[in-house]
Amino acid sequence: MIDAVRRSYASIRANAPPEAPVVLLRIGEDQTGVASGTGIEPGQVLMLEMGASRTSTDCFKHRPPSPLEIENAIMVVEDEVARARGAALEGATLYSTDERVNDMARMAGCPDALVSTLTIEQVEGLFNQLAARAEGRPSSQVRIPDDPRFAATLLILREFMHHLHFGSIQVLRHAAFTTAVNPPEKGGAREPGG
Repeated sequence: MIDAVRRSYASIRANAPPEAPVVLLRIGEDQTGVASGTGIEPGQVLMLEMGASRTSTDCFKHRPPSPLEIENAIMVVEDEVARARGAALEGATLYSTDERVNDMARMAGCPDALVSTLTIEQVEGLFNQLAARAEGRPSSQVRIPDDPRFAATLLILREFMHHLHFGSIQVLRHAAFTTAVNPPEKGGAREPGG
């Protein structure tokens, strides 16, 4: 996993503006990788003990997860996200190359492009659908999949963005690695002092 995180960081870094701080969030099945820096090599790589399968297996006993299970998962994820505070460089742009995050961007209404900007408000909108399903809203009224790993990925993304003060995330499809990365829209960088 750590090699995949380093490769993804290098691909993003090769297309990012020189010396612009970037943070890569890579949500795996058992771990989540965070790489950050301003150079070709990341200044920091951190592996967090949470992932789509691990978090869903450890925290969600029902399908869909109950409201209490979601609250407990939030506490577990918050503790791991806190370990990444030092990797969240001020003024950095947050990136992801994850397929599930790409799916979330499309569900939130982002264009099906090589690079999409998914805002924290859009992530909150998706999370509200997860919470509504947990409260008993019929699946026919919710646009997100009834998949525990999707729910865990959404929860990890939401908590990471919220607690590390990212207003948006640049979501790259695999093909975008060889295409110039578009600069983030306003609000895409980590807020100073956040």
